[in-house]
Amino acid sequence: MNLPLDLSRVHFPVTTLGPGRRLGIWFQGCSIRCPGCISADTWGSGRHRTTVGQLLDKVQPWFAEADGITVSGGEPFDQPEALLELLEAFRQRSGIDILVYSGYPREQLAETLGRADGLIDALISDPFDRQQPQSMALRGSDNQRLNLLTDLGRERFADFERPLRPDDHALDLMVDDDGSVWMAGIPARDDLLRLRDLLRNDGHSLQISADTASHSASGNLPE
Repeated sequence: MNLPLDLSRVHFPVTTLGPGRRLGIWFQGCSIRCPGCISADTWGSGRHRTTVGQLLDKVQPWFAEADGITVSGGEPFDQPEALLELLEAFRQRSGIDILVYSGYPREQLAETLGRADGLIDALISDPFDRQQPQSMALRGSDNQRLNLLTDLGRERFADFERPLRPDDHALDLMVDDDGSVWMAGIPARDDLLRLRDLLRNDGHSLQISADTASHSASGNLPE
């Protein structure tokens, strides 16, 4: 469990990225870098260097309460060995479902998915495309696919192969140890821009990925 892992953040509970109260894990680093990505703060490497074992120790207290696990980023499959070791450890510790987000097409992940057989219940695949509509649950753009890979995945996620409903328009608001506030979920297009403008009109500030060429941001969500 000493494999290095570049980590963005972890949080529990997350209620907007799959069914129930979920353990959310965001990998740091992404080589895909989709235009318009609202998680551009997770593109660069080196935010928080840890190991798979250290991460498991950190999240262990939440296993008994979690209904599922969601892994996003960043791009989890850019760190395939750490991802596989982490998923295998999750399977050994708990029978809850595992959802993984990736910007790669499923076909491009065939080798790693073969090694992860039975470890991922549901996979959201394919790059975010801001030119595509956004009308499907759990997805930032309609070209992204919900892949149900196990019986547990079909049981837990089949109901998400559907258009968005009013109750899908929700975000989790969280506070990091350093006091920074961030959100998790799948926002509607330009929601964060509207929130930024509302806060600025009231004398507050909110920096998002669209604000700077360096994509340094504090109000970001997973792909």
